[in-house]
Amino acid sequence: MSLISSLGVGSNLDLSGLLDKLAAAESQPLVALQKQQVSYTAKLSAYGTLQNALSTFQAAAKKLADASLFQGAKAVSSATDVLSATASATGAVGNYAIDVTRLAQAQSLAATGVADAKAAVGLGSVTIDFGTISGGTLDPVTGHYSGAAFSPDASRTAQVIVVDSSNNSLEGLRDAINKNTTLGVTASIINDGGASPYRLVLNSPTGETSSLRMAVTGDASLQSLLSHDPSAVQSLQQTTAAANAALTVNGIAVTSSTNTVQDAVQGVTMTLAKTGTSTLTVSRDSASVETAVNAFVSAYNALQSTAAQLTKYDQEKKAGAALVGDSTLRTVQSGIRAALNTPQAGDLKVLSQVGVTFQKDGTIAFDAAKLKTALADDREAVVELFAGTGGNTGYGTQVAALVDAFIGTTGAISNAKAGVNATLKSLDTRYAATEVSVEAKVARYRAQFTQLDLLMSRMNSTTSYLTAQFDAMNASK
Repeated sequence: MSLISSLGVGSNLDLSGLLDKLAAAESQPLVALQKQQVSYTAKLSAYGTLQNALSTFQAAAKKLADASLFQGAKAVSSATDVLSATASATGAVGNYAIDVTRLAQAQSLAATGVADAKAAVGLGSVTIDFGTISGGTLDPVTGHYSGAAFSPDASRTAQVIVVDSSNNSLEGLRDAINKNTTLGVTASIINDGGASPYRLVLNSPTGETSSLRMAVTGDASLQSLLSHDPSAVQSLQQTTAAANAALTVNGIAVTSSTNTVQDAVQGVTMTLAKTGTSTLTVSRDSASVETAVNAFVSAYNALQSTAAQLTKYDQEKKAGAALVGDSTLRTVQSGIRAALNTPQAGDLKVLSQVGVTFQKDGTIAFDAAKLKTALADDREAVVELFAGTGGNTGYGTQVAALVDAFIGTTGAISNAKAGVNATLKSLDTRYAATEVSVEAKVARYRAQFTQLDLLMSRMNSTTSYLTAQFDAMNASK
């Protein structure tokens, strides 16, 4: 059997073009299914966009549902170079006269210099504990006390530094002390430029109960370098004494072991920077409330803008966005608007009383000045309006719960997305089955055209043969 290398060659007909047209006609159901898939995929994406906008709006509503937002306080120092301050929700509102007369200090001790920071200093152990130095006299030249007493701080446990072959040098001691994070002492080496320039310097935590006592056992060289007891042998030189911060708050004396002073003013943390005076003003923080309400308004307006884009109709293209006429979106919009227009049970009933008003275009506007006035007049009423009190729920709580009913696992949008996904899965199944059917039909057409081509080729060959025979017979006469 002769073979046809290209469809239509044997018959001299455009069978290949005809087959393409038949294949295109048979594929029309696939084109229709593809259009449906594109439409439902766009709808699924649109629901995702709507869900994201609702999540943002819900987060803003939850912020307003938290009563602690409205109880925040702020602390302002009139002299920030003297002190700065922060206030918690329990901050006591008022003005406070602060006089800082002394900053908290860490004790600083310096060892005798050695010629080589890497040379051995002796083996043994060093027991370091903290306490208070009282009485006696400090020699400003030697940095040694005479007649002083040392009272250990019972609340802290002494720490032992073992000096062995791994750290038997000034550098090794420095590193061993710094590695002991429980101790809280920092060690460094200073080069004073002398004949034996390398001096180990120890700095304790701040506060008068953080003076150091160091008991050394082992080699005499190690003992002579580090043994230090303010009431006895003192090998180290005190260059700075440990001290508490001292200040007055409205004339009342206050001390602190650190320069971070907590609750000298209720709910306020002060950070001292230098000695001097400052007026500390503690007031309720309305700025954070204003920011939260503004975020709520912005999130609502962004939700409205998203909804408008998802339901937009293009007159020129005669085509609508993915959610034109969508009932789920209409339910979401009407539900939220109804919730925001429902009066509350407290002294403040509606959002317009705190400066939040609906506009003709469906958005809401925010008048911050009106909110500030409401907060100044009756802060608790504003709290009840947004967060609720007692058995009442406010707008923040209600809106957050409503949105959860839309975007939760069993919510309207989740159900709508599940329905679209089910439809897309069904379309995939139908497309695959239709594609197999179309391919089978085209294959049959191809086989039939091939047979036709072969038949026509044979007939043409026969015609040519017979014509040649007749011509030969006529020529022989």
